[in-house]
Amino acid sequence: MRFLSGIQPSGNITLGNYLGAVKNFVKLQNENQFTDFLIFIADLHAITVPQDKTALRKNIRSLVALYLACGLDPNKVHIFIQSEVPAHAELGWVMQCNGYIGELERMTQYKDKKEKMVGGVSVGLLTYPSLMAADILLYDADLVPTGIDQKQHLELTRDLAMRFNSKYGETFNIPSPYIPKEGSKIMSLVDPTKKMSKSDSNPKAYIALLDDLNSIRKKIKSAITDSDGTIKYDVENKPGVSNLLTILSCVSGKPIDELVNLYQDSNYQKFKEDVAEAVIKEIEPIQQKYNELINSNVIDEVLDQGRDYANYLANKKLNKVYNKIGLGRKR
Repeated sequence: MRFLSGIQPSGNITLGNYLGAVKNFVKLQNENQFTDFLIFIADLHAITVPQDKTALRKNIRSLVALYLACGLDPNKVHIFIQSEVPAHAELGWVMQCNGYIGELERMTQYKDKKEKMVGGVSVGLLTYPSLMAADILLYDADLVPTGIDQKQHLELTRDLAMRFNSKYGETFNIPSPYIPKEGSKIMSLVDPTKKMSKSDSNPKAYIALLDDLNSIRKKIKSAITDSDGTIKYDVENKPGVSNLLTILSCVSGKPIDELVNLYQDSNYQKFKEDVAEAVIKEIEPIQQKYNELINSNVIDEVLDQGRDYANYLANKKLNKVYNKIGLGRKR
């Protein structure tokens, strides 16, 4: 069974990314059910909006260092940069030619981003789900971690794979989503009805793993809750408190019910202080490890190994696809 995930190179990841994805990856890498564990930096996806080339390369390296600092083991996980495996872009074109404009225009993320764009909307912003499908299908991935906001893209990937298989014969594995039950969606600290995102215009809304520790403490203490003073899990009526309970559960390993009982006689100030200290206890060693790695040769060694292995797998699949549809000379 093969596990695959990609993340865009922002250079930093939020507490939501970490608790909803990376922390789970660290656990999953040790499970014997996976024959392959692939993680890639989705730099081709990043250029759907303008990027500064120096910042982009710095962010790629920073993200790899963070992955390693969080506990991903390069002896168990292949980490690589998407653009260093040309087959991603090549199969992405094939997927575009097997998809329909109507399918892409229905993507919720495209419609949301289009509304926020001040200038022209790039073609890549519309078609990048085709590239995302290629990312997954190149490796016959069985499980793909999928947030609720990305579920639509995985459904499109499945549709494209089945359409191709029906037309050209069995070629692609049909992937399934991996959605963790707890912590799959950490919400904004200032608007707990929205997902935590580093692109939020309000820096108090999110915690980044490389944030100053005092800043993390202040952000949690100022997190929006409500006025009734009761600590209980109720996403609809108490989204702020429920979000903090989810965060505390994820970093402490204690079930939410147990935490609710623990804080039933407590106030919000004490509760927030404990959440803040628990988060800092989780993040501080990650930051220390990151600082050791960021300027070391380890990052390039990991990326070289990941690139070579990914190219080996991807080129095998791409050759099979090209033969199926008649591109080039028979291989």
